[in-house]
Amino acid sequence: MSICVILHLFFYWFHLFLVYLWASAVFLHVFLFILLLFHSSLRLSLVFLCLLEVSNPPKLVESPEAHTPSHSLPIFDEYVNLKWVTWDGSLPNGAVAIFNGYAERNDYVCKVNCEAGFYTPSKGKLCQYPYADREYASSTFEVLVNVDHFEFLQWVEGSYGSVPQYSIKTCPNSDIYVGKNKYGLGKVVTRHEAFFLPWEGDEYWYKSYHVLAINRVSYSQHISHVEYAIDKMELFHQPPEALDLINVVNHECRDVVKTVTLKKTTRSAKTWDIGRETRNGSVSTMSAKVPILGPGDVGFTEEQKVTFSEGTTMAESLSHSLSVELVVPPNYSCNVRMEGRTMKASIPFTGRLSRTNHNGDTHWTSITGTYDGVNVGEITAVVERCQPLTDAVPCSPEQQ
Repeated sequence: MSICVILHLFFYWFHLFLVYLWASAVFLHVFLFILLLFHSSLRLSLVFLCLLEVSNPPKLVESPEAHTPSHSLPIFDEYVNLKWVTWDGSLPNGAVAIFNGYAERNDYVCKVNCEAGFYTPSKGKLCQYPYADREYASSTFEVLVNVDHFEFLQWVEGSYGSVPQYSIKTCPNSDIYVGKNKYGLGKVVTRHEAFFLPWEGDEYWYKSYHVLAINRVSYSQHISHVEYAIDKMELFHQPPEALDLINVVNHECRDVVKTVTLKKTTRSAKTWDIGRETRNGSVSTMSAKVPILGPGDVGFTEEQKVTFSEGTTMAESLSHSLSVELVVPPNYSCNVRMEGRTMKASIPFTGRLSRTNHNGDTHWTSITGTYDGVNVGEITAVVERCQPLTDAVPCSPEQQ
């Protein structure tokens, strides 16, 4: 093969290689151009979403928690003085607070819907709370209130979403709890395993924190200063019912004199409902007059000290006994029964309740309640008309 042919083939294949490189470069440029357009549109979308989030804070959902009146339901049945109260422009009695040493101010526990935060007078009448990486503020909020500072509260250490039993939730079906760290109040969200703090427009998260909870130490409680609303008393009397029955049969041919004794033990129960549960095992006492149920009215003892057997109920057993002398004719049977009427009374009352924990700390609060009493009274003996025996052997004239 001549050198010319070789050179011709070389330049021919080199030209094809250059064409291939040019085509590849064009394809690469087109691919890079499309990728650049996609990247630019994605950045514009992200910028738009961020601007939208900043300019539009989370909408405050119209929920029962956001419009709860000042007599809202308690968080726990046993601890009814602890509740969320709607902000009305001023701090209510017993608002739960901490001293924020970092900011050198008093911060009060508040919430917007189910988002826990803080209220402090220096920032206006607003609840500051963390949400979606930012700090928000709302003039419609609720304050955590421990009326009369009666319930025993404590801050318990936690981390990574851990919370103790009887921690303070923001909403019944929520996993958000009242929390704090050295910088201030915020929220603990168990599903995110962290504590979230609102601070200068942003939301910060931490894995270690303290969570607010009921201090469940043992306590003794005492009821005093009891005043009954006699004018609102309600009495109920049931129809008489048989408590005991004795049948006397005389097969003799002469009258028989028989003394029978009727006996019955009934249970009397007196309950002072103080509007809250009393933990089992707690010692409960009361200094007050005790109602005495009568046939048509209610009397009262002198003031005495009562120790409750269970909760705030006083129960006792009463033994009733009646003796009746019967004259039973020959070949007759006679029934004697004991009758009684169940009497019930319902009397509203007011008073003072104190609880003392194992450290000797005593907290007081005012209570309203209802006394409910049940007693069996008006015990009587009823002699029924004697009936002839149907299978009796007739008496001869000599036996009569």
